[in-house]
Amino acid sequence: MNGIEKITERIEGDAQREIDAVLNAARAEAEGITQRYQAQAGRERADLVARGEKAAAERVERLGSVAQLEARKLALAAKQEMLDRAFELALQKLCTLPDEEYIDLLAALTVKAAQSGKEQVIFSRKDRSRVGKAVVTRANEMLAKQVAPKLPDELADTKAGAILDRVVTGASAILAGTGMLTLAEETRPIRGGVILSDGDVEVNCTFETLVRLQREAMSGEVAKALFD
Repeated sequence: MNGIEKITERIEGDAQREIDAVLNAARAEAEGITQRYQAQAGRERADLVARGEKAAAERVERLGSVAQLEARKLALAAKQEMLDRAFELALQKLCTLPDEEYIDLLAALTVKAAQSGKEQVIFSRKDRSRVGKAVVTRANEMLAKQVAPKLPDELADTKAGAILDRVVTGASAILAGTGMLTLAEETRPIRGGVILSDGDVEVNCTFETLVRLQREAMSGEVAKALFD
């Protein structure tokens, strides 16, 4: 091997070593870059997963809250419906009492609501024809009894005493200006009960009104009885 060949060989060897060094450095740098990007990608992936899990958890929580709210609304609506049914049933029972009980109840209501004892008593069309006269008659008797003096027991238990009692009761009612309720010609679209009319003044004793007022006062108690 001559001198030129040796020089050439040495140059080639140096060049190869330099190439190898550059390649090794490039490989090392590429590996480092790859590792860094893999680490960054891992962190970003973990961050995305964490954010996704958090968003999912928040959505589940929101949906749970909405579901609970809807459940409470449904439960409240169901309870309200049960209360409606309970008071509607009470109204139906009042309106469908046997005639004798119905007359007693309406007469008692009329007497309690009467202010002058001279009011007109207004019924529904059905009740006017069915029980109107009987209610007014019984209410007048009850009002008259309130102002009539009590006869002695030994007289009241006799036949003559019974006749005298009716006379005294009637006279006492006339003197007191009470017991002169009249059956009104007009009727009202009501389900049951009575309305007392005296000129421009009316006292509403319809069952609808009485049940509504009782509902306002007793809803809590009824709800406790129904749902406890």
